[in-house]
Amino acid sequence: MVTKQVTATEGTDPADVTRADSLAREIFSDIANKWALLIIEAVGDRTLRFSALRDEVEGISHKMLTQNLRMLERNGLLLRTVHPTVPPRVEYTLTGPGRALRVTIDGMCDWTHRHLGHIEAARHRFDA
Repeated sequence: MVTKQVTATEGTDPADVTRADSLAREIFSDIANKWALLIIEAVGDRTLRFSALRDEVEGISHKMLTQNLRMLERNGLLLRTVHPTVPPRVEYTLTGPGRALRVTIDGMCDWTHRHLGHIEAARHRFDA
C-alpha cells in the first residue's frame, strides 16, 4: 500500500475533503474501501486475532488483510496488541474513533438492506 504524506499549506483546511491536498481526503480514501469497511464491521466490539479476522471477512487475501490492518492502525482506528508468547499472539480491537466510525458503517449496512431491492431493480432496468 502506498500512502503519501499530506501537509496542509497555510490557509487551507486539512478537513476539507474537496481539496486534493487535504488530510481528510487521504483519510477518506484510506477508509472508504470495501476491505477496511468490512474489517471494521467484523471486529465490532470484539478483540480478534488475525486468523479469526480472515475467517470473518470472506474473500480477503492474507496480503489485503495485512495491508488494511496496518492502514487502520496507522490512522488510529485499530489497536494491535502483541502478546509475548511463542509464537506471538497478535490481537486487534477498535479504538474509540474506530468504534465511532463503525456506527456510520452500521448505518450504511442498514441503508443497503433497506434499499437493496430498489438498487437491484434499477440495475436490472439499466442493464436491459
